[in-house]
Amino acid sequence: MYESYLGLSERPFSLVPDPHYFFASQPHKEAMNHLFYGISAGEGFIVVTGEVGTGKTTLCRTFLKHLQPNIETAVILNPCQSAEELLGAVLEDLGEPIPLPPSRKALLDALNCYLLESRAKGKRVVLIIDEAQNLPPRVLEQIRLISNLETEKEKLIQIILVGQVELSERLARHDLRQLNQRLSVRYRLCPLKRKETRTYILFRLHRAGCQRDDFFTRAAFRRIHRLSRGYPRLINLVCDRALMALYAKKTRRVSSSLAYEAWKSLYPEWDPATKRRWGISWAPRLGYTLGVLAMALVLGIVLG
Repeated sequence: MYESYLGLSERPFSLVPDPHYFFASQPHKEAMNHLFYGISAGEGFIVVTGEVGTGKTTLCRTFLKHLQPNIETAVILNPCQSAEELLGAVLEDLGEPIPLPPSRKALLDALNCYLLESRAKGKRVVLIIDEAQNLPPRVLEQIRLISNLETEKEKLIQIILVGQVELSERLARHDLRQLNQRLSVRYRLCPLKRKETRTYILFRLHRAGCQRDDFFTRAAFRRIHRLSRGYPRLINLVCDRALMALYAKKTRRVSSSLAYEAWKSLYPEWDPATKRRWGISWAPRLGYTLGVLAMALVLGIVLG
C-alpha cells in the first residue's frame, strides 16, 4: 500500500521470517556463533531460547542457508506430536519412507539405518525442532534416545532445540535430568538495545530499497524502542503501522506522536497514565517506593 509512495520495492517490516532481513545484532551474532560452534564441534545437543518475538525462527532459517553442502537437515516446525509421529516426521523430512507398521522401534531402526548410510557417504545430519517449548516430556525423552544413535567415536545426528524461555524451565525438570545434562551448548536471545533498534529499522528499510535515512525522527526511534522494549516482532508491527499512517496522512516523516498513535492502534489497552504494559502496572510499585522513601524521611527527621 505505502511501498510506491515511499519508493520501496516491498514492505520492509513484514512478519515473515525472511533470511534476507536477518539483522546481525550482537545477541543474534552470538547465537549464530553458538550454533556453528556446536555443529563444527560435533555436539549432540544445542539449545537456543528467547522470549516471543526475539527473532528465533529467522535466526534458524538464516543458519540453514549457511550450512555446508554435506550437512543434511530435518526441520520440525510443529512439535505437538507423539513420539512416533515425531520420528515419522523426521524420516519424511529426510526423504525416507515410513516403515509399516510405524511402531517406535521400526521408526527408530529406519532412522538409524539412514544415519549410518549418510555417515558412510561423508554426510552429517542435523535435526532442528522449532517451538520446542511445546514438546511433551515423553517426546523430549524420545529425542534423548534419538541422540543415542552414534558410532564408537561420534554422534550420528545432532539436535538443535529452539524455543521460548519456558523450554529451559521444562528441561530443568527432575525427570528430564538425563537430557538436561547432555545440553552442551546453550544460548538465550535478548531483545535489541536502543541503538540497535534504530540500526535495525534503517537496515530493514534499506533492504527494501529505501534511499533515505530520515523516514523516522530521532524521537520516534526512541519511542519505538521504549514501546517495543527492543523485541524485533513488535518493532516490525509498530513500524509497519506507522508507515501506513505516514502514507494516509501524506507526511514525510514518522514523528514520536505518530509512532505512539501506531502503537495505540495495535494495543489500545496500553495505558500511559499508569505506564501499564502487557497488563503489568507500575503504579503499585511507585506507591510502595514513595511510601518507603517517606518513612525513611520521617525516621531521619526523628533520629536527627
